[in-house]
Amino acid sequence: MKVEDLIAKHWHHLPIEEVVELLESEREQGLDRFAVEHRQEAFGPNAITAQKGQSPLIRFLLQFHQPLIYILIASGLITAILGEWVDSGVIFGVVLVNAFVGYIQEAKAVNALAALARTMTTVATVMRQGEKRQIPATELVVGDIVFLQSGDKVPADLRLFQVRDLQIAEAALTGESAPVAKDHGLHGRETVLADRHNMAYASTLVTYGQGKGIVTAIGDATEVGRISKLISAAEALATPLTRKISEFSNVLLYVILGLAGLTIVVGLLRGQPFLEMFMAAVALAVGAIPEGLPAAVTITLAIGVSRMAKKRAIIRKLPAVETLGSTTVICTDKTGTLTENQMTVQEIVAGGVSHTVSGTGYNPLVGTIDNLENAADPGISSALRECLRAGFLCNDSQLVEEEGVWQIQGDPTEGALLTAARKGGLGPETLTVNPRLDTVPFESEHQYMATLHDGGLGAPRLVYLKGAVEAVLARCITQLDRMGNPVPLRIEDVQAAVESMAAKGMRVLAMARAEMAPETCVIHHADLPTTMVFLGLQGMIDPPRPEAVAAVKICQTAGIRVKMITGDHPVTAAAIARQVGLYNLGSTRGDGVPVLTGAELEKLSDSEFIDRAEDTVVFARATPEQKLRLVEALQARGQVVAMTGDGVNDAPALKRADIGVAMGITGTEVAKEAADMVLTDDNFSSIEAAVEEGRGVFDNLTKFIVWTLPTNLGEGLVILTAVFLGVTLPILPVQILWINMTTAGFLGLALAFEPKEPGLMLRPPRQPDAPILSNIVIFRITLVSFLMLGAAFWLFAWEQRIGATLAEARTAAVNAFVMVELFYLFNCRSLEKSIFKLGFFSNLWVLGGSVAMFLLQIAYTYLPVMNRLFQSAPIDLAVWGRTVVAGVVVFVVIEIEKKLWLKKGRVGA
Repeated sequence: MKVEDLIAKHWHHLPIEEVVELLESEREQGLDRFAVEHRQEAFGPNAITAQKGQSPLIRFLLQFHQPLIYILIASGLITAILGEWVDSGVIFGVVLVNAFVGYIQEAKAVNALAALARTMTTVATVMRQGEKRQIPATELVVGDIVFLQSGDKVPADLRLFQVRDLQIAEAALTGESAPVAKDHGLHGRETVLADRHNMAYASTLVTYGQGKGIVTAIGDATEVGRISKLISAAEALATPLTRKISEFSNVLLYVILGLAGLTIVVGLLRGQPFLEMFMAAVALAVGAIPEGLPAAVTITLAIGVSRMAKKRAIIRKLPAVETLGSTTVICTDKTGTLTENQMTVQEIVAGGVSHTVSGTGYNPLVGTIDNLENAADPGISSALRECLRAGFLCNDSQLVEEEGVWQIQGDPTEGALLTAARKGGLGPETLTVNPRLDTVPFESEHQYMATLHDGGLGAPRLVYLKGAVEAVLARCITQLDRMGNPVPLRIEDVQAAVESMAAKGMRVLAMARAEMAPETCVIHHADLPTTMVFLGLQGMIDPPRPEAVAAVKICQTAGIRVKMITGDHPVTAAAIARQVGLYNLGSTRGDGVPVLTGAELEKLSDSEFIDRAEDTVVFARATPEQKLRLVEALQARGQVVAMTGDGVNDAPALKRADIGVAMGITGTEVAKEAADMVLTDDNFSSIEAAVEEGRGVFDNLTKFIVWTLPTNLGEGLVILTAVFLGVTLPILPVQILWINMTTAGFLGLALAFEPKEPGLMLRPPRQPDAPILSNIVIFRITLVSFLMLGAAFWLFAWEQRIGATLAEARTAAVNAFVMVELFYLFNCRSLEKSIFKLGFFSNLWVLGGSVAMFLLQIAYTYLPVMNRLFQSAPIDLAVWGRTVVAGVVVFVVIEIEKKLWLKKGRVGA
C-alpha cells in the first residue's frame, strides 16, 4: 500500500468489502501485530506533523529590521563615536524599547498547528487479533477496526460499516450546526464532505449511539491533517496599518537621507568643515525621525485592545485593532454568530391551523403560542395540545434551569420541542400522568422515534411517534381536525404546510399517535401500527440574534459588505440571510440567485470564482479550501477581509484573512490560535462594535501622525535653513531629542485617549490602497512645519538682537517649538471639527499632558542639571509670553484653515 494510493481513494463511494480488501484488513479480527508494526514503520504515528517556527533570538533581531530603525542605530553609533553620550543613550533607549514591545507581541503569535496536534491526543478502542483493546490514538494505523460510542472523539478518518443510532457532531470540520446521523450505505463519488454519512472524521465528536469503522487515513492524511497543511500554506498578511506605516517609513527614509546629504553638500560648498556639517546632517536625521511613533502606535493599539475587551472582543495581535477599522468585507459564519445557536420551534401546524410561536432559545418563560389560551374554538387548542404532548413525551432530553439560565441536556432538536410544550402549558406532571413504559429509539434507517405510555386506569396504552415527515405519514391514515376529531388524512395539505415551513429554512418534524391494548408493555418497530392519527407538524430553526440584525444594518450603512459562509444547508442559509437583512443585497449577476453551494463553486474557473465571490452574498456547504479561496478571491479585488469562524475547518481562512475572528464559546482551540481576535460572546454585534472601535483607533493614530510630523519636519527645516544661510543653529541636536521624546510622551500620546467622533459608522470604509495621509493633511503638516520654522528663527533672532546669550536664545527657540506643539495639539483632536465644537474638557488627558509638559519645560529652563545636560538657560517672563504668542498664532491659523476646507466640502484624512 502506498500513501498516495490511499489518499486518492473515494472511500465513501466504495462497498465496504472492497474497502476492507484494499486496506488488507479483516472486519471481525482486525489487524495482527506484524501488520501493525509494518504499517507504523511505513506511515508513522497518527499525529499531525508540527511545523518549526523561528527561534526567539531571530524574532527579537527581526524587530530591528525596519528602515527608520536603521537610521536611528546608525545615528546612535555615530554620536557615540563622537562622544555625544547623552544623544547616543537616548537614541538607543528608544530603539530598545521599541524592539522589546514588538518582541513581546510576537511571542503571542499564531501556533495553530500545535493546537491541531492537541486535538488528536485521545484514546481509541480497536479490534486487533480478535481482541478488543484500548490504545493511544497515536498508535492507530490504516486498516485498524475502531469502535465508537457516545462521548468519543473520532481518532482517525473511518469508513463506517456498522452503526446503531450513531450521530456525530461535525461542526468543527464541516460547519454543520446539528449532529449528523450516520449510516453505512454507499454515496456518490462527488458527494461533498458534509454529506458523506458513511464516514467519520478525526477530531469530530460522537454525540449519540454506537458505530464501528475501518481506519482509512491517519495523521497528516486525514481531513483535519489536510487542513493543517492549508494553515501552514496560508500566508499571514501584513495588516493595512503595518503596510501603510512601512510605506510611510520608506518615503520618510528617502526624504531624510536626501535632506541629510543636501545639508553636507551645501555646507561644504559654503566652506564649512566636514565634521561640523556631518554632525548637522546627523542632527537633521535625528530630528526628522518621529522617534515617538512606534511607542505611540503600540500604546494607541493597546488602548484599543482595552476598549474592545469591554465590548467582548479579545485582541490577540495589536495591529488587528486597526485592521478592523479598515475592513470592507465581513465573511461571517451563521450558527451562533448571526443566530442564537439554540434550536427554537417557530411554527406549529395542528388541526389544520398554523400557530406562531414567539420567543427564542430554551427559556420556556419567554414567548407564547398564539390561539392557545384564548381560542374561541376549544377544538383548536385540543389538536395543538396533542401535537405538543407528542413532542414532550416522545423525547429523551431534559430542560433544566441553572442560576436563571435555561439549558438543554441532550439533543437541541428535542430541546426545542420541550420548550414549545412548556410554552403550551405542559409540565413535568405530564410524565406523571402518562409515564413511559418502553421506547423505540431513533435509527437512521427508520427516521423516527416512538415511545409507549400508560394511558391511565383501564385506558388504552398510547404510542407517540415523532420523526421525518415521510416516515410518519407512511404510518398514518387519519388526522385531527379543527375540533380535535379524527378525519381522513389529507396528505397534500400536510405536504403544502411542510413546503411552506421548509422554504423558511425550518427543520420540520411530524407527530403521530396510536392506541395500543392495555396490557401492552413492550414495543418494537414491527409493533407500531400503520393506522396512526397524524397530530401535526413542528417547524424549528436556529433563529437570528436580534442584535445581529441591527449590527448587519449598521455595517451596511458604513459601507461594509457582509457575506455569510456556512457549512449548513442552502435553504437554511438563505432563510437566515433574509431574516438578518443579507438577502435584500442580492446578487449583481442579475439572475437573482442569492446562494452558492460548495459544489457550484468547485466548477468555477479562477476568474469566475473571483467574480462570484465578489457578487454573491451567501455561500453554503463550503469546504475549508473554498473558504480559503473565497478570502483570497476577495483580497484579489482589493478588499480588506474580516473572517469569522469556530471550527478546525475555518482555521486556514482565519489565518489568511486580514483579520481572523474566532468564537470564544463554541470555537475550537485551533480556530482561536489561528485568529487575530476572539469574541467572548460569539455575537456578530460584537464584531460591529469592534469595527467601530478600530475606526476610532485609526483616527487617533492619524491624529498623532498629523501632530508629530510638523515637529520633525520643522526641526529638519531649522537645521537645513541654518546651513543654507550659514548661521548658528537655533537648536542643538540634544535639544531636538529632548523636544521629540518629551512632547511625544506628554502631549502626543494623549491623543490615543481621544473619544470616538460621532458618525464613525456613517463613513464609507477607507480605500485599502489609500495613503495614510491625504493631500489636505499633508498641506496642513507642511503649513505647521513652516510656521514652527518661522517661530523658532524669529524668537532666536529676536532674543539675540535684544542682548540674550546664545544659550538663552536657543532656550527661547526650544520653548517656542514646545508651545506651538502644545497649542497645535488641540487642533489635532479632530482633523475636521473645531476644538470649540468638541469641547476643551472632553479629553482630560490632553489637559493633563499639557500641564505636565509646561512644568517639564520650566524644569528644562531653570534647573541647573538640565542647563548642563541640554545647554539651556533661564529666561524671563517676557520671553515666555512671546513663546505663548507663537503657539496661539499657529492655533488660530489652523482653525481658520479647517473652516476653509469645510466650506469647500473637503475634510479629513
